[in-house]
Amino acid sequence: MTSFLCTACGTQYPPSDAPPPACPICQDERQFVPPTGQGWTSFEAMQAGHRAVVSHDGEFLGIGMTPHFAIGQRALLVRTPAGNILWDMIPLIDPALVSVIEGLGGLAAIAISHPHYYSTMAEWAAAFDVPVHIHAKDRQWVMNPGEHVRLWEGDRRELLPGATLIRCGGHFAGGTVLHLADAHRGEGAILSGDILQVTPGCDRLGFMRSYPNFIPLGVPAVRRIEAALDGVPFEAVYGAFWGRVVAAEGREIFERSVARHVAWLAEDEDI
Repeated sequence: MTSFLCTACGTQYPPSDAPPPACPICQDERQFVPPTGQGWTSFEAMQAGHRAVVSHDGEFLGIGMTPHFAIGQRALLVRTPAGNILWDMIPLIDPALVSVIEGLGGLAAIAISHPHYYSTMAEWAAAFDVPVHIHAKDRQWVMNPGEHVRLWEGDRRELLPGATLIRCGGHFAGGTVLHLADAHRGEGAILSGDILQVTPGCDRLGFMRSYPNFIPLGVPAVRRIEAALDGVPFEAVYGAFWGRVVAAEGREIFERSVARHVAWLAEDEDI
């Protein structure tokens, strides 16, 4: 049997004799099926055709892959005195990448912001024998859970000392960010996936239900994100893609971005 991956979003499905009839992740309005139709590849073919890219992105070590595959996000390796955390996920994992991460202390946990990045989480978790923490509100989007998924509930969960998962909702009901209290010289950092989307200028944040389909979040959803991060100190925000890092004034930029989003949704002038 073959372990199939969706070529549009990178989600891995349990081994089977034939590809699934469709990818529910891509059929949802937040993602898309390409005009050419649903495409599939095997896990082994993806491994053979790609290589890992490991490089610093701001304060953290970024982990990506080349050539571009699926959504194209990069993961982040967070190193703490209590153990390392892999934040978000890329589809590629191979012996060379495992060796690099093991040489840096291995992994204590994996945490993923939202379903678009669940990808090959079962492969990663099995390789390092660590739990994968995802919010219970997104359980319906887990296509290949493996044995390591840990569903958590509520609005906050301390993953390791100084590393706290915060459910913001928005993009997905269980949309989660990771707050690192000691990062950026003790001023704090938010690892946001695209729950908070860092814009190309790295000086603003966006809030969307769907980025590829241009569906904005409404005011209540954005206000909930604002409330979820109320009182949380942070100087930096790390988005989902290479170079998308707000390196300073993260709290102020977040507050201005919320105000801008809410104001434009309320705007009714002919501009």
